[in-house]
Amino acid sequence: MTPSPTHGSCLCGAVRFTAALPVKWVAHCHCTYCRRAHGAPFVTWAGFPSAQFALDPDATQPTWYESSPGARRGFCPKCGSPMFFESTRWPGEMHVARALIQGELDKAPAAHVFYETHVSWLEVKDDLPKKVSQSNP
Repeated sequence: MTPSPTHGSCLCGAVRFTAALPVKWVAHCHCTYCRRAHGAPFVTWAGFPSAQFALDPDATQPTWYESSPGARRGFCPKCGSPMFFESTRWPGEMHVARALIQGELDKAPAAHVFYETHVSWLEVKDDLPKKVSQSNP
């Protein structure tokens, strides 16, 4: 069976991508880097094997920023949308901001990660596991 593709783009549509399902995981990240990069209390990410992810070669390519040693974040150079995350901590994975993916995925968010750094002004009332990391970004 051929994996089904999913598509997405930044706010202005300049950076476009395709990723083949199945997704490895989907989770809400509360780390300080994600919160600051997105200007949000947490970011929902979908993790894909890098081999299942492709940027549209005919579209604008993202700009990459090294947010910490061994980690980089991709964003649209035109509209500024934060889009992607890669890290040596999770080799062979491309993390894509879930809100940029059109349509449904084969997995729903399964956990809150780096929950020890969550903001105090947002009460999370779901029943998902709230995981604490080994190191605190």
